[in-house]
Amino acid sequence: MTETGSNYLIDILAILLATVTVVPVFHAIRLGAILGYLTAGVILGPWALSIITEVDEIRHLAEFGVIFLLFVLGIELKPEKLWQMRKLVLGLGSGQLLITAAIFFSISIWLGVSINESIIIGFGLALSSTAFCLNLLAERGGISTTMGRMSFSVLLFQDLAVVPLLALVSMFSGGEVYATELGLNLFYAISAIIILLLVGRYLLNPILGKIVASQDPEVFIAVAVLLVLGVAWIMEYIGLSMALGAFLAGLMLAESHYRHQIEADILPFRGILLGLFFMTVGMSIDFDLFLKKYDFIIYLTLLLMIIKASVIYLLIRFSGASHNNATQASVLLSQSGEFGFVMFGFASTSGVLEPNTSQILTLIITLSMVFTPFVVKISNILLTKFHKPELPNEDCCDEWDDVAQEHIILAGFGRVGARIGAILSTADVPYIAIEMSQERVKAAQAQGFPVFYGDASNIKVLRAAGASHAKMIVVVLDDAKKIDRMIPLMRQYYPDLPIHARAIDRQHCADLISQGVTSTVSETLEISLRLTEEILLGSGINQANAKKAITEFRNDYYEDVVQKVTDHKVVMGELKH
Repeated sequence: MTETGSNYLIDILAILLATVTVVPVFHAIRLGAILGYLTAGVILGPWALSIITEVDEIRHLAEFGVIFLLFVLGIELKPEKLWQMRKLVLGLGSGQLLITAAIFFSISIWLGVSINESIIIGFGLALSSTAFCLNLLAERGGISTTMGRMSFSVLLFQDLAVVPLLALVSMFSGGEVYATELGLNLFYAISAIIILLLVGRYLLNPILGKIVASQDPEVFIAVAVLLVLGVAWIMEYIGLSMALGAFLAGLMLAESHYRHQIEADILPFRGILLGLFFMTVGMSIDFDLFLKKYDFIIYLTLLLMIIKASVIYLLIRFSGASHNNATQASVLLSQSGEFGFVMFGFASTSGVLEPNTSQILTLIITLSMVFTPFVVKISNILLTKFHKPELPNEDCCDEWDDVAQEHIILAGFGRVGARIGAILSTADVPYIAIEMSQERVKAAQAQGFPVFYGDASNIKVLRAAGASHAKMIVVVLDDAKKIDRMIPLMRQYYPDLPIHARAIDRQHCADLISQGVTSTVSETLEISLRLTEEILLGSGINQANAKKAITEFRNDYYEDVVQKVTDHKVVMGELKH
């Protein structure tokens, strides 16, 4: 192995070791994974153990974590819901960016910075961290909450502002940026977005269907990754950000019946690379510069966060949201973001910003990211302790309310699952069905049933289908082995979720109940009982006596199942002793 290859291997091993040792400790002391990754990055970085010194090279790889994060967010947000958010994206998002940038511009001018530099500093610091905010937002209910939607509206507008802000830096550096050229680039960007959305709506499902028909899951995963990175590259090529391209790729799949399986396949990439991104932030802290000017840098960082939080709080309150939502969103968005690294770095190499100023600004951004998890945690504690809950009074956000806050997950949509689904649809009970047969999915989708392609025995697929907030799971898979494999996983990750399962026979019922199933029904028993009831009625037995005989047999059957479970527990208890 070459020396370079050996160095990369050492870096990878060090990152993995730091992840599995530091992050669980921070989980245990309830400080969250983000602070754990930041601390791990500091330990590995050039200002501690110096195991990893080429931080920029690692950061380029880690930025893919943000890309996959935006993809997963896009796949969970349907285009019509995004259209409903347009008023907040344009109103709240533009208001936050322009007002905050104007305040930072004024402060920079007051400190003696030139006008061009002050403009770049104002806009660069006004941007928030998509990676930090969305990760912390996931702990607060995601964008399904009012606070989450408002926060995401601000972040989405900031991503849309990437192109004009980079053009602004280029113009200040002496580059020729014409209005015609900007208009042409904007036309290309809008055209590309429309074309990609049309491709996603009309061509993606047939293409993915042929991939699924090949029965090769590795190829399916490769196609999913290719789609994310391909659309991200297209957006970067026409001048937009890769993160915005990944979000668009998610929107392309938001209504696809393969989206749950794709989301489950992407999640491991997102988790690992996003953790790496947070580690690179910790590695980037320049402790030498910080120790020289720590009082000045901390003061500016706190001032930055207070100003941003105040502006966002006032804007959200002005929109009619509650004090709780305004406080949580303003604290969440109070830091500066990863795009600031790019913008200030570009401005420094272009000669718009002095290198020393760029280094100080980069350190302020990093520290604001480090402070954010602490500030969010403290604000939540204070809100819980001192602020009384308010009655909902947010008419501006009523149009976003989901039709169903809870739903049923049907694992399997074969003969049994399809009948259950049809009855649930008739009764207007919300549900999502997961099925591995492509033909069944297509047929069900054609009839309007909410059936999606995926392996229901895969915990990641169930998580993507919303198992964390589901009302119950009904397991009606045809394969008994998959049922047996699925139940222990469900109980491990969702111990309190009701699970109702289909079983093959009496012993299978007992096995499933011992594994934690809430209730189970033996398919062979119910067929036998229904046939027997018809036989008894046809033999001249009156209906009351026939039903009595059937009920007694059914009760005896399931009592025997319960006895088997009890005997099993007794035996296991004796073996332990």
